[in-house]
Amino acid sequence: MFSYIKGKIEDIDIDYIVVENNNIGFKVLTSANVISKVSLHEERTIYTFMNVREDDISLFGFLTKDEISVFKLLIGVSGIGPKGALAIMSALSMDELRMAVISGDHKAIAKANGVGPKTAQRVVIELKDKFKLEDVFGTVDSDDGDLSEGASDDIISDAVLALNALGYSESESLRIVKKTALQGSYSTVEDLIKASLKNIM
Repeated sequence: MFSYIKGKIEDIDIDYIVVENNNIGFKVLTSANVISKVSLHEERTIYTFMNVREDDISLFGFLTKDEISVFKLLIGVSGIGPKGALAIMSALSMDELRMAVISGDHKAIAKANGVGPKTAQRVVIELKDKFKLEDVFGTVDSDDGDLSEGASDDIISDAVLALNALGYSESESLRIVKKTALQGSYSTVEDLIKASLKNIM
C-alpha cells in the first residue's frame, strides 16, 4: 500500500521510529542499523513494507531500496518473519550479510537475536543464489563514503580473502577491510592488509 513515507523523524526508540507526514505520525519498525543513522527532527524518505496479519498491521521501514529488497528476501526464507529479518539486519550490515551468505558463514547470521543455527543455515541455503560477490565490493552505503577512492574492488576483495585465510571470519574480514579502505589510499593488496591488521589490533 505504501511505497515510502517522506517526513520528519519525531520519535526514535529501540526498534522503531515515528515519521510525521501531513500531521500524521507513522510508527515504523526498523533495524538498529537504520536507527543509528537517523536523528530527531530531520527529514527522511523511509521505504516501507506493510505486513498484514489477522490481529496486526505493521509498517517496516528502511533508508534504501537495497535494504528493503534484502528484507523481502529474508522474509521469504522459511522460518524467518519480519521481526526475525530485522534482527538479522540489526546484527549485520547489508554487505556483511551478503558476504556471510555467499561464504556460508551461518554462524555470523546466528548471532542475530532470536535466530538459531538451523534458521541461519536455511538463510544461507535459500539466499546463496540471490547474492553475488560483486555486489559486496561494488556497493557501499551512501553514508559510509566511496570505497573506490581508497582502493580498487580487486584489492579489497583480495585483502578480505587474505584476512579470512588468517583465521578471521568472512564478515569480520569484510567489515575491517572496508573500514580501512575508507580511511586512506592503498595501491597494493599488501598495504591494505597491513593497515587492516593494525585496525584489528
